Amino acid sequence: MSTRIHPTAIVDAGARLHPTVEVGPYTVIGADVEIGENSWIGPHVVLRGPMKIGRDNRIFQFSSIGEISQDKTARYDDATSVEIGDGNTIREYVTIQRGTLKDTGVTRVGNDNWIMANVHIAHDCVVGSHTILANGTTLAGHITIEDYAGLGGYTLVHQFCRIGAHAFTGGGTVVLRDLPPFVIAEGQPARPRGINSEGLKRRGFTAEQIDQIKDAYKLIYMSGSIMAEVKEKLAEMARSSEHAGAMLRFIETSKRSLSR
Repeated sequence: MSTRIHPTAIVDAGARLHPTVEVGPYTVIGADVEIGENSWIGPHVVLRGPMKIGRDNRIFQFSSIGEISQDKTARYDDATSVEIGDGNTIREYVTIQRGTLKDTGVTRVGNDNWIMANVHIAHDCVVGSHTILANGTTLAGHITIEDYAGLGGYTLVHQFCRIGAHAFTGGGTVVLRDLPPFVIAEGQPARPRGINSEGLKRRGFTAEQIDQIKDAYKLIYMSGSIMAEVKEKLAEMARSSEHAGAMLRFIETSKRSLSR
């Protein structure tokens, strides 16, 4: 056994760990767990397969990842799993659960996410890359969080909702409907409050691009137009703004509708 694995850790013979993986005291890693190079697994972590974890991840103490979901129909022998990409930080007491046979069977987390303490990611969720999920954020089943989204502490997201790229929620927000890209929301239930201008500036969006996104936001939320008219006008704006186009595509594929 590698000296990088603490002698009190229990690693199943069916687990596949790159030789550079470090495992802390009293951690339990089950069969069919694969962990990529340079990942660090802290003390008292429980990892249950089937699960694939990429490289350069950090998983802190008392996290439980890969356990069967809290769906009452879930069984240990279901053909379900968790897939986690590269470069993620997963802090204390995070829970990420396997998918269900009612959906794809896979719960997915992308790359370079910052997942803070006590976050819960339920079955069949898809979390993109470069997201920030602050302490206590809770995702019900079948949720999609797109790239660069940020969820404030103790945000609660209803099952089947989608949070668009670069969107942001305030602390304690309850999301019951889909939240389009770039939009800030807060409240219980969530209400749109503007666009994530500061976040967009930090990510290199130009002043012109931000103004175009503001115009699209005003059309969706402040014009008083019915949704059919909003879509028609967004389609016109999309000819000169890829980001207006992204908002239009999000609306057209929304399954939970928008909070307006």
